[in-house]
Amino acid sequence: MPYVIPAPIQPSVPVTGSDASFPVHRVYCVGRNYVDHAKEMGHTGREAPFFFMKPSDAVLPVAAGTTGELPYPSQTQDFQHEMELVVAIGKGGSDIAVADALSHVWGYAVGLDMTRRDLQGEAKKLGRPWDTGKAFEHSAPIGPITPIEQAGDIGAAAITLRVNGDLRQSSSIGMLIWNVAETIADLSTYFRLQPGDLIYTGTPAGVAAVQRGDELVGAIDGLDTLRVKIV
Repeated sequence: MPYVIPAPIQPSVPVTGSDASFPVHRVYCVGRNYVDHAKEMGHTGREAPFFFMKPSDAVLPVAAGTTGELPYPSQTQDFQHEMELVVAIGKGGSDIAVADALSHVWGYAVGLDMTRRDLQGEAKKLGRPWDTGKAFEHSAPIGPITPIEQAGDIGAAAITLRVNGDLRQSSSIGMLIWNVAETIADLSTYFRLQPGDLIYTGTPAGVAAVQRGDELVGAIDGLDTLRVKIV
């Protein structure tokens, strides 16, 4: 069937050790999923998980051994990094049990949930959606996806982010309030998960602003490092 305008390109992410790529369906994000970050943002305790979304074309894939270029976005004076473990879904489903959740995972990657914090803050005060703060172009940089069987014990992996060589964020995936299996199970009660979905699982404390020229290096044990430069 012909289209009246050119069809959009399918967003995809490189796969570790392969010339194949992972096609992206939806991008889900979990808010305030580390205790230290929840406190940093003025909240405490194990509150129920909550989710927001980015469009699939917000994904900025960065191949292994390269540095991606991340444009500084318009309409902000407070562009902040949030370092995250990304879960790539390989098998869909609804109302997934926690015990079965990891069987739906295809792999893991290092990702950044980039945020126009001033726009997000204003939206929060006005009770409006966060889209302008979270869902803009290139707001979801991601490194290559490592298949789950090659990723090792991701639940105990260290997670760090350095900006211009200085350590900004440092924690362990074990410090997630809602772990990967619990997050998948809860998310699947709201949406029917599909192969190709990405889940950004939340960020540790240490979120801060970046400027043009800054170089960000995100690392999670067992996964390919993510490198981006703000341009």
